[in-house]
Amino acid sequence: MRAVFGLVGLLVVLAIVLILAKHQLQAAQSIQVPAVAGLPAASAASAPANVAEQSRQVQEQVRDTLNQMSQQRTEQIDQQSK
Repeated sequence: MRAVFGLVGLLVVLAIVLILAKHQLQAAQSIQVPAVAGLPAASAASAPANVAEQSRQVQEQVRDTLNQMSQQRTEQIDQQSK
């Protein structure tokens, strides 16, 4: 009898977890990702043709942003040292 209650309890917990996962997946599909600050918003005209091109564009944008931030920081340090 104890084993039956244990099995029923596990099935109830499994059902709850599956229901929560289903709700979570449905909610995640409806979320739109906001634009990242410092990066231009993607438009249909500038959308890359494939994943490799998109990856290359994102890498270039990140590299350009980091270079710009590094240059600004270098200028700030130079101004402070004068």
